[in-house]
Amino acid sequence: MSFAPTASLQNLKLRAAVLEEVRAFFKARQVLEVETPILGLAPVTDPHLEALTTKIRVFGEQTFYMQTSPEYALKRLLAAYPISVYQLGKVFRDDEYGRLHSPEFTMLEWYRLGFDDHALMAEMAELFQAVWQTRHSTSLVIEKWSYAEVFGRYLQINPHRVEQAHLQALVLEKIGPIAGLPHPDLDTCLQLLMASVIEPALASLPGPVFIYDYPASQAALARLRVNHKGEAVSGRFEVYWQGMELANGYDELTDAGLQAKRFEADLAKRRELDLPVVPVDQNLLSALEQGLPSCAGVALGFDRLLMVLAGAKHIQEVLSFF
Repeated sequence: MSFAPTASLQNLKLRAAVLEEVRAFFKARQVLEVETPILGLAPVTDPHLEALTTKIRVFGEQTFYMQTSPEYALKRLLAAYPISVYQLGKVFRDDEYGRLHSPEFTMLEWYRLGFDDHALMAEMAELFQAVWQTRHSTSLVIEKWSYAEVFGRYLQINPHRVEQAHLQALVLEKIGPIAGLPHPDLDTCLQLLMASVIEPALASLPGPVFIYDYPASQAALARLRVNHKGEAVSGRFEVYWQGMELANGYDELTDAGLQAKRFEADLAKRRELDLPVVPVDQNLLSALEQGLPSCAGVALGFDRLLMVLAGAKHIQEVLSFF
């Protein structure tokens, strides 16, 4: 049947139930559900993310970007109304199409005033336990490791102090030559090793694992700090479950000047990689100048969470149509 849904009725019922549970979770914590526009005049500048674009006839030749995340709009709301918020809805990325990726997918993103990244990780763990224990008789085993600990465990290196040449040799040993990248830079090496060596190893863990204190050079929209060894790190964390990247969170940067510099660094990297140079979201910078309250935020791939709960191997099993 060419018209047939890709998700089973059982998994469609699971999706409906988990949507209801997530909304109840945030209602109990007085976190306000909001909606923000799918179309924007600027995308993220991150060179690893590409937005889908469209033109609307009434606006002539103006390019609109389908948002890869509601992050910028949610932060504008936070700058105007200091209240914790979340959004549960569709986002779009010009990315892979396969077992773990669809260009259109559902994201759960939320921001908690007065939280840092560790407080937010604790709340995420509560959410995971809530949706898991509704369906299982046992509690989840949840791990929490620093970025340095996970690289030490699986690759016997300190990623905050390792030399680039050593990383390049490790990439060659563990992965092999990378087409078009004969001499990958330090961060590219770390990202390749994370994706090809560490993520598959994390698949053997029984539950989710939180990885925090990413290198300062990978801060994106997170604050910087110094860890207990005196190493510069970012207040950024990621969550992996069954070997899948499930979420990405930050102790949010609130400095407009520093954020503008990071945007410019992203654009410089895009030029270096021959990627489209996109407009910077000036509304976000204005919101930061106005004053973003101290907060932490996280974006969670809702469809991937459903994959875990359903025991699905392909994202199409939890999407109505793929």
